[in-house]
Amino acid sequence: MLQSLSIRNVVLIDTLDAAFESGLCALTGETGAGKSILLGALGLALGERADRAQVRTGASEARATAEFALPGGHAVETILADAGIDVEPDEPVVLRRRLSEDGRSRVYINDQAASVGLLRQLGEVLVEIHGQHDGRGLMDQKTHLGYLDAYADHADLLTACLDAWKAVSAAQQRLDDLITSNNATESEQDYLRHALGELDTLDPHEGEEEALADERQFLMGAERALGDLQSAQDALRGDGGGLENRLNNALRGLDRVREQIGEGGEAGKALERASAAIDRALIEFEEASEALADAGHAFDVEPGRLEAVEERLFALRGAARKHAVPVSELNDLRNRFSDQLQAIDDAGELIAEAEKALKSARTVYDAAARALTQSRLEAGQRLEQQVAEELVPLKMDKARVCVSVIDDPERSGARGWDKVVFEVSTNPGSPFGALDKIASGGELSRFGLALKVVLAGREQGLVMVFDEVDQGVGGAVADAVGRRLKRLSRHGQTLVVTHSPQVAAVADHHWKIEKSDNADGGVRTTLRLLTGDERREEVARMLSGADITDAARAQADALMAVEA
Repeated sequence: MLQSLSIRNVVLIDTLDAAFESGLCALTGETGAGKSILLGALGLALGERADRAQVRTGASEARATAEFALPGGHAVETILADAGIDVEPDEPVVLRRRLSEDGRSRVYINDQAASVGLLRQLGEVLVEIHGQHDGRGLMDQKTHLGYLDAYADHADLLTACLDAWKAVSAAQQRLDDLITSNNATESEQDYLRHALGELDTLDPHEGEEEALADERQFLMGAERALGDLQSAQDALRGDGGGLENRLNNALRGLDRVREQIGEGGEAGKALERASAAIDRALIEFEEASEALADAGHAFDVEPGRLEAVEERLFALRGAARKHAVPVSELNDLRNRFSDQLQAIDDAGELIAEAEKALKSARTVYDAAARALTQSRLEAGQRLEQQVAEELVPLKMDKARVCVSVIDDPERSGARGWDKVVFEVSTNPGSPFGALDKIASGGELSRFGLALKVVLAGREQGLVMVFDEVDQGVGGAVADAVGRRLKRLSRHGQTLVVTHSPQVAAVADHHWKIEKSDNADGGVRTTLRLLTGDERREEVARMLSGADITDAARAQADALMAVEA
């Protein structure tokens, strides 16, 4: 539902803020009051083509902001999610367009910068405008298939066709890939075989590069480490036994002293502690010597090992550079080359299998597409009949409607192979033709209304706008238009720009567009919600003109009292 529309400096409108309600909303006013400007501002907010002439004279920019409340699961949510724009649950979607006097425009969706293309995409699923010269909606034949599918309500057939088409597409891609591989030139096959041979000879393994790099670093430092280790061993041993001999000599000397003085007294106890400490030092010394020997054995590397490790590491990295992949992916590359060669060698058999799979998928798809075509033909006949019935009270009883369903397997796609065209003949004996080529402006609007009434309830959350759908008609026909607009509004918000008192009288809400002179000599357009006596006066004015009579007021009361 369109909740509000805010306009700044658009043509004659300097400032306008309007809040709208659900149901049937009528917009009335004198000719030239600015109804078309208001709809143009709405179109600006919906991504329609902008013209710098829309910027009010003397202003630097025009702005149009439309705020929508959406039912859960509306298509807008998916579109915005794909565009990376967040929409909070139960929060409105705000579309804002700013048009500068040089013709450049900026777009904001929920205060986030966006493109005009995205804005237009949202506008197409939020609002549908039916105007006498509007090239969208019914005038665009590309929409007719969607209208008919919505009416037919055959979602299960559409899903089956979509799934079947995906299967056909996948099978076709598989066949194309096999044929491409089979058509590889002899030089390409030679390259694959040569490259695979090199990789087989190299035989790379997972994690090998890291292990070789670590070993290379160890080996490069091993020679210097061995020298430092030898120095440490020499320091321990020294000439003639070094520290170990001196500790043993000291221990023997202490033993002789203890034999001479005995073990008693303070001196004996001190000598005992000294002997124990030297004995522990000798044990630690021996452990250190053994540990240094073990370390020396660890550095006992195979002669030429560093050269071999570097050669292997450089070979792996060279192959990786050649094929522009990390070393870790060389083995995967070898497997891919092998699979490609195997596919080439087995191409005949694989292609035959792929062709069989494609044929089978097409058989399923053809059946699904034919079922869709049949359902559309049947729905088209029902739609023709129902629209024809709606056209009778709209003074188009001589018009005939044709829903053409043209099947063409060459146009196969996810929604089948049908082209759907709505055509009309407005007079007996006249040929059928495109709506905008055969029907007049008023007839187009009424035909659009009739079709929408038949389709009512199938398009959730779509705001419908009818621009002077009642032009050129009055009396019973205008009454029929009003009643149908009222019926249509029960399924969603409907806005109608009207000059017909019969239409305005049945609206749930009524706004009047007025034009007045500013104090500075300019012109100002405003939109005012009418209630009570004001609304009766407006309907009476539409009935009688500038001079409103009591009879016109009584007739207005009668019209407003009628249940549509």
